[in-house]
Order: sequence, then C-alpha cells, then structure tokens
Amino acid sequence: MSFWEGRKVLVTGCTGFLGWWLTSELVRHKAEVVGLVRDMTPQAPFFAKGTDKKITMVRGRIEDYDTVERAINEYEIDTVFHLAAQAIVGAANRNPLSTFEANIKGTWIVMEACRQNKLVSRVVVASSDKAYGNHTVLPYNEDFALQGSHPYDVSKSCADLIALTYHNTYGTPVCVTRCGNLFGPGDMNYNRIIPGTMQSVMKNKNPVIRSDGSPMRDYVFVLDIARAYMMLAEHMDDTSIHGTPFNFGTGEPVSVLELTQKILKVAGREDLKPDVQNSAHGEILHQYLSSTKAREVLGWEPAASLSDRLQETFDWYRENS
Repeated sequence: MSFWEGRKVLVTGCTGFLGWWLTSELVRHKAEVVGLVRDMTPQAPFFAKGTDKKITMVRGRIEDYDTVERAINEYEIDTVFHLAAQAIVGAANRNPLSTFEANIKGTWIVMEACRQNKLVSRVVVASSDKAYGNHTVLPYNEDFALQGSHPYDVSKSCADLIALTYHNTYGTPVCVTRCGNLFGPGDMNYNRIIPGTMQSVMKNKNPVIRSDGSPMRDYVFVLDIARAYMMLAEHMDDTSIHGTPFNFGTGEPVSVLELTQKILKVAGREDLKPDVQNSAHGEILHQYLSSTKAREVLGWEPAASLSDRLQETFDWYRENS
C-alpha cells in the first residue's frame, strides 16, 4: 500500500501552481486531501482540470487562525503542506503589507494550529531560495544565513525562521523546503520568464527580458518539486531531520538570456529576438542552490534535463492556449 493511501493531508495554497501539482500527485497516491481555498478562479488548472472535485475544500484565508485550526481539527489532519503565499516578486514590491500578511502571518497561523493539534505528525513549509538573500559565495547551502533584503525575500526569510522556531521551541515536526524557480505546465503567471516567453512566442512577438539578461537562476520542473515535497514528508518518520531545511534545485543555473534562447530553440522560433529592457530593480543578481543534502538524505534528484522539460512545458502551453 502507498505511504499516502488514506492519509489525511492538508494543502494550503492548493489552487496555486505548485499546489495544483502536489495535490494532483497526492490524489493519485490515494491520499485524503483537504485544500484551503481563498479564491475560486475557474481558469486556474486546479479548477479547469477538475482537481477541486477530487478533494475536500475549506474556504478561507491563511491569515485566519480559526479557519486553519478548524480544518486541521475537523478533518483529523496527519500531514500539512503549507504552500499558501503571495509569490510574485513584483507584486510584493508594490504591496509589501499584503505580502507580509500572507507569507509571514500565514506561516505563524499554520504553525500555531499544528502545535495545538497532536494528530499532526509532519509539516512541510515552503520557503524559497529567495530567503537566502544576497551572498557572494554560491551555490547556497542550507547553513547559509537567511538575509533577504526586499519584501518578498524578507517574507520568505521570516516564514522560514518562524517554521523552524516552532520545532526548536515546541518540538513541532516540521521541515522547510527551499526551491529554485519552478516552471512547468499550468503556470498561469505570465510575468514569470518561462510562461511569459512562451506566451510571446505563441503571439509571434519578441520575448521581453526585464533585466539585462545576465542574472543566473536555478529553474526546476514543478513535478520534480511536488515529488520532492512528498519524499521529504515520507522521510519525516526519521525525527532527526525535523527542524531542518532542504534545498531543491538542479545545480545547473542558466542566465535569463540563455534560458530565453533555449525556449526559442525548443519552440522552433529562433528568428524571434529577445527584447532586453534592463528595467528590473530590487532583485538579487545570481541565485542557485546546492541540493547535495536532498540527494544524500532523501535520494532526490531532478528526473529530466532542463531542455526536455522546457519542450514538455511549451507543448502544454501550445495545446492549452
């Protein structure tokens, strides 16, 4: 029998990009999934692909303690995946208050509700490579300081520390994930470089690069990360890993310009030329991760190359546009 079969799981942020993939994988493994849902957005794949019909939905906001506590208690939750967040860097810069409310307060609400319910045996909290902030030495290792300096980065640094303090102080069974930039089918945020470039290609337009094209990033396929979350939770019977973070990335960073050129190649549109605007501000220049710990402790690694996954992703957007 699958580890997940019949297991009662709460996913916050289940309607989001990663949330949809993770929820779909949990359903496929026969978990009993409860999803915390704030907005009903019919165009999101979570609804458009019928995932909402396969789980129990609780309506409410991550910042509302009574809602979160009731969901955990009423549905006798064993495992919590906390993904709910305001995840857009530009939106965070424009509106830091709502970002801090969702990302920081939302995390302490979830952690406190888990602390109060003894049935919860494992909590996986989504942080980000952005939580590390700017370091002169790369790749990031899990023991690097968390030193975000812009609203989104700071919100993830804070959420990360809050999650870990609940283990350090109260023994709450929590692990933290710090992932590279996710991509794949179903990402409807066209402000991100990969879906935005693919949308430009399908509109026969030159793709826009907001930076100067040089920032190095780690781009990791969303299904690899959904499986990483599940793999981490499965390993949490080993209490020695509680209260620790895990990096998940490819270890193969590429520049924004190089990534755009790879997309144009898989799309067969190398005649289109990137429009390098060099207008982005408030973002870290280079960010990428060492996933050595995840490989050695969990046995995790990405399942396919960046180019293969970009092809798979472009095919999905072309078929679903």
